Amino acid sequence: MSDQQNHDGLSRRGFIKGVGGGIVGAASLSTVRPAGAAEKYGRVVGPEKATVLFTVNGEKKKLNIDPRITLLDAMRDQLDFTGTKRVCNRGECGACTMIMNGDTILACSMLALDADGADIQTIEGLAKGDVLHPVQQKFVDNDALQCGFCTPGFIMSGVALLANNSTPTMDDIKYSVSGNLCRCGTYPHVFKAINDAAKDIKKGG
Repeated sequence: MSDQQNHDGLSRRGFIKGVGGGIVGAASLSTVRPAGAAEKYGRVVGPEKATVLFTVNGEKKKLNIDPRITLLDAMRDQLDFTGTKRVCNRGECGACTMIMNGDTILACSMLALDADGADIQTIEGLAKGDVLHPVQQKFVDNDALQCGFCTPGFIMSGVALLANNSTPTMDDIKYSVSGNLCRCGTYPHVFKAINDAAKDIKKGG
């Protein structure tokens, strides 16, 4: 028998033809968006590049980016805001902390497209010319940094705290930076720096 039958009555030739057709069908379906996807899931983008608009440190920015790019990579690689550090790159260390619409976010765990229309603040936007933000200055005064990779994230967490709570307790301070890791172990200096900054801000410094 030229078209040999298997035990279930399906020929080898038929099996191969069926598998081949399935592969072609799957490939064609992968490029087709299901009807009603936009209504069900919201904005549908990709695989082509998409436009994102947001404000960074008071300046409007427009990017044409691959939909899979994270906010961290867009900031560092396309906008040259390299003060925000890439360390763990999986949302565990807090080195990539930025402030978005008043709240801290982990830029390595957010797609740049999800920041469309947002107001973003990075470490580069804190100082006013040569005058450091009080939190930055107190980090210097209290020697609250060693290798420096975690420092921008700690500072942004501290800035966000003091923007919402001008008289934090030490427990408030510790909680605000609980998502930031320092492998060098400068935590006591970090806590004191943020506490001293709160006092200076309260005095109008």
